[in-house]
Amino acid sequence: MNIRIKAAVAGLAGVLALTACGSGGDSASDDDKTIRLVGFAVPEAANKAIAEEFEKTDAGDGVKFKTSYGASGDQSRAVADGLAADYVHFSVATDVARLVDAGLVDASWNQDENKGIVSTSIVVLGVREGNPKNIQGWDDLVKPGVGIVTANPASSGAARWNALGAWGHITENGGSEAEATEFVDKLFANVVSLTNSGRDATTSFLQGNGDVLLAYENEAILAAQNGEGFEYVIPETTMLIENPGAVLKDAVPVAEDWLEFVKSKEGQKQFALTGFRPVNPANPGVVDFAAVGIEPTDVEGAPDPEDPFPAVTNLLTLDGNFGGGDWSGVADKLFGTGEDGQALGIVTEAIAKSGKASE
Repeated sequence: MNIRIKAAVAGLAGVLALTACGSGGDSASDDDKTIRLVGFAVPEAANKAIAEEFEKTDAGDGVKFKTSYGASGDQSRAVADGLAADYVHFSVATDVARLVDAGLVDASWNQDENKGIVSTSIVVLGVREGNPKNIQGWDDLVKPGVGIVTANPASSGAARWNALGAWGHITENGGSEAEATEFVDKLFANVVSLTNSGRDATTSFLQGNGDVLLAYENEAILAAQNGEGFEYVIPETTMLIENPGAVLKDAVPVAEDWLEFVKSKEGQKQFALTGFRPVNPANPGVVDFAAVGIEPTDVEGAPDPEDPFPAVTNLLTLDGNFGGGDWSGVADKLFGTGEDGQALGIVTEAIAKSGKASE
């Protein structure tokens, strides 16, 4: 069943430069109490809320944060190239894998119960007020005259989740890979704004570009708390977004305490309050409100206060549908590029054929 929802979106752009938050001085003795957090743009508000609660604990007493937010792929490459980090929070596991390959993160980073995942959401379709194009699901996105706004999978993890949701709409509903390729080609032919990050895509949509925004559910819920609105549709088949978090090998010791707090009941509660679906390994995508100590009505900005995270008819997951949480089953097939940047994957070829370029 498709769900059309009134929501809103924040217009804050992520920043690449490190910025400090929290209390305390800048002396060398404070270094072990400063966590350098590098992440993708979308969970910035959630991480700030979690940090405020962490600082109230014994482990977090006196801890400061220096943060850097931007497109997931860009952030991962920046850390691999030398950007200082103790903890990373990326959109896709392949961005952590890059740091494993670089010797910066231990290969066992995803061996816990959550398989390294610290936050989850779903792919939704944002539409204009009143839904004038009558967007009810994925098939409507490839109709003539529908303009799509999405981020570029070359830089953005959000874009990879979006594209995988579109691909899975065909392959996981009885279609062939040839049919899915044709669908992806048509979808990117309708893209009118291809941005660097998921947050940039939201900004572009709010500026009036396109008819449909491919987005995270939590972006809409969080931004509804800020007063600007648009409607969105949850397709019958959509993708569970699973965002990884990891501590670097040379991180300050308190970064491990931080990661444990992020995964704890209180950490996941803050994710829920900012629109994410708390991690639920036993039943992915289904929110156990009691497990995080809140009521559904505590999620401010949700379109239905009694049901802020509606059930999805056919919720696709990496593990259940696409060969594993490390993206090994689809990363190269869909998003592969040559050493010279040549498009090799189905999605990257679709973008090349469309003639679209990043903003």
